[in-house]
Amino acid sequence: MVAEVSLTAVMVVFGMSVVTFATKAGGFWAIDRIEPGQSTRDALDALPGGIIVSILTIRLLEGGPAEWVAGIVVVLVARSTENVLIALIAGMGTLVLVRWGRTGF
Repeated sequence: MVAEVSLTAVMVVFGMSVVTFATKAGGFWAIDRIEPGQSTRDALDALPGGIIVSILTIRLLEGGPAEWVAGIVVVLVARSTENVLIALIAGMGTLVLVRWGRTGF
C-alpha cells in the first residue's frame, strides 16, 4: 500500500523544520554574543524540567490510577537522584508494569 502525501503537507513540515532550525541557530548565535546573568542561567537550567512537567501534568490529570502511581514514582526518583531522565525512565517503566499487571497486555 502506497501512502499519498500532499505537497501542502510536505511544505508545511519543511517550513516548520526551517523555523525550528532558525530558532535554535539564532539562540546559539545570540548566546555567543551576550553574557547572560545568573538569573538567566538559572532559568535556562530549569526550562527542560518545566517543559516536561507542563506536558506531563495534563496526562496525569486525565489519567487513572496507573498514571498516578507512575507520577508518584517520577517525583520520588527525581527527588532522590536529581536526574530528570532517570526519573522519566522509572515512571515509564512503572506505567508499563502497572498497566501490564492490570490488563496482562
